[in-house]
Amino acid sequence: MSGKTKNRSAANAESITGGVSCDERILRDCHQLYTDADSGLISVAESVNVKLLPPRKKITVMLMGNHSAGKSSFINWYVEEHIQRTGVAIETQGFNFITSGRKRESLTGNATLHLYPHFKPLQEFKGVSEYLSTEICTSRQKRFSLVTFVDSPGLVDGDMKYPFDVDEVIMWLGELCDLVLVFFDPMGQALCKRSLNIVERMNEKHGDRLRFYLSKADEAGGESDRQRVMMQIVQELCKRPGLNKCGFDMPTIYIPNPNKPSRCVNQIEEVCRTIEKTINQTVQNTLNSLEKDCELISEAITDTLGNDRQTSAMNRRARCKSCLLTLLGFTVPLALMALMVLGILSQELLEVALGREGTETLSLYLSPVVKVFDSLSVEQRLYGCGGMVLLSFLLLIIARFAFRTQPTLSGKQKRQLQEKLEYVQEVVKSKKKKLYEEYLRQSVSDHDMDL
Repeated sequence: MSGKTKNRSAANAESITGGVSCDERILRDCHQLYTDADSGLISVAESVNVKLLPPRKKITVMLMGNHSAGKSSFINWYVEEHIQRTGVAIETQGFNFITSGRKRESLTGNATLHLYPHFKPLQEFKGVSEYLSTEICTSRQKRFSLVTFVDSPGLVDGDMKYPFDVDEVIMWLGELCDLVLVFFDPMGQALCKRSLNIVERMNEKHGDRLRFYLSKADEAGGESDRQRVMMQIVQELCKRPGLNKCGFDMPTIYIPNPNKPSRCVNQIEEVCRTIEKTINQTVQNTLNSLEKDCELISEAITDTLGNDRQTSAMNRRARCKSCLLTLLGFTVPLALMALMVLGILSQELLEVALGREGTETLSLYLSPVVKVFDSLSVEQRLYGCGGMVLLSFLLLIIARFAFRTQPTLSGKQKRQLQEKLEYVQEVVKSKKKKLYEEYLRQSVSDHDMDL
């Protein structure tokens, strides 16, 4: 895929030169709602033991295919800058991330993983860290401000050895990427078995993310040659059960070159529209996820406050039962002591302390107990007293350990949770509604919005 990159009109309806697009602002604001240090949804969710991941501010598009399929050339054309090296030889030997930023910069493996923390598991693949790099450029052509390209190594068959497990790394990246562009070139390498094997495996899990293109279509010769090449590729793909499906599409694309006109139909704008569609879908998914996460947090906070109320009620019941058993536990020895004291005191002293009527009343109520006590032998009395003391200890132990209270939220913690619940339901949901309206107003008239 050759040709000189030049300034041209954007394929999408909106050209961004220096400003911030509505989609970019929406994704940025959603990310800020999650990551704000003081009131971000992630910190709010952590307070009720809910884990959330912040949405990404850009989509990730991986390009894969055999070597010299035009992956790097397409990236240069899209960003309208010469970022990636191109040529017939294998120029891309590792995984290069291409993204927009404030100034032109090149980052190595460690810096790349710091920039993209969600790609840190790549370190688990032996040897791949040394072959990671990032190219940051200031281009804002087309929708590049919302896209991070992943340029993968050119795939070849035979004795070619890679310094890492390229197949597994591509498969792992396919799990995280929003879109995977597969380039087949017409120069004899389109049927690379390694490429087809990876595509077949990826199609089993994420077939909706795969898009196939015949690159360098202008170098395929005449129309009949081009049709023959496409038939060969389609036949090879259809031999694989996972790729043999209805609605298979493979547009022909090439880098337009005014110095080398071609009569071949160039559908490279279709790639731009596919990226545009993925961005739009990502914005919708992000807004939908924001609403779901708000509901999840609100439900978690409500459950936490409800559980705390139930725990407080259980604690009150436990305290009442514990107090009752404790009272019974102390009543038994106190009653024994009272009997002993009353037995020691003389009748005259009791009449002085309680009066004649009080003494007679006390004797009336205690006479059954005294009769039973007098009917027992000394040994039986000792056993009876010991049993009552043991019962008292048992009641006190049960009161201490069987009715323990559970920890509850303090008044300050409950106020903070209530404030967070109001913040999520009133502030965040209102912000989400406003962002959704901004997104829809890009394509829907105000009259329809009012409906």
